[in-house]
Amino acid sequence: MAKSDNDEREERILAAATELFVYYGYDKTTVSDIARSAGISKGAVYLHFDGKDDLFEAVMVRELGAYTERWFDLIEADSQGGTIGGMYKNSLYALNASDFMAAMFKRDSRVLGNYVRKPGNLFMSMRESQETSPRLVFVRMMQEAGAMRQDMDPAVIAHIMDMLAYGLVAIDDIVPKEQAPPMEDVIEGIATIMDRALTPADGGNSEAGKIIIRQIADTARQRFEATDGEPEENEP
Repeated sequence: MAKSDNDEREERILAAATELFVYYGYDKTTVSDIARSAGISKGAVYLHFDGKDDLFEAVMVRELGAYTERWFDLIEADSQGGTIGGMYKNSLYALNASDFMAAMFKRDSRVLGNYVRKPGNLFMSMRESQETSPRLVFVRMMQEAGAMRQDMDPAVIAHIMDMLAYGLVAIDDIVPKEQAPPMEDVIEGIATIMDRALTPADGGNSEAGKIIIRQIADTARQRFEATDGEPEENEP
């Protein structure tokens, strides 16, 4: 059966599915729930998607694409967006704007449920070795461009960056929100620490950093189009 080209209805389905997957999780959300929330029949959902797995993966692709574009836009609008602190700060702002992306990033078992145990799931396809990790490649590019200090092991820097990002989205599981500083202050604090720790003594080259991000953005868009929406984790 050919899939429907009703883009407005498909967007309603995806928006409803995103909200329900975050609130109830993959396991407890049904196609009927999504149809009801979108204000359509269950059969209409199947005009766009083969089933819940297909729909869940479409939400993943949609949210990953939206996150990436948000991040790129924030960097371009920031005069210091090409510094390591500026890049990391804007990455965290973009990540924090999507509950679904935060759940994806920390592999939240409540939201992702049994999906992550299914053979051939998208998380398996997104795994990479340490040497091909997009974040590690990014750090090396920044060091070569003079936008990041070169006297530290890039693998160590990439690992620390992962630790900070995972900690940001997972801290609510450990520290009650009422005891934590405002999220904006935390993100700005992380950016300051990153800049002071990793920016070269001469202040680095913000424009060189932005050029790297533009290259990453172009590559991500090309791969996204070439694979009809198959997600690529190219963002630092």
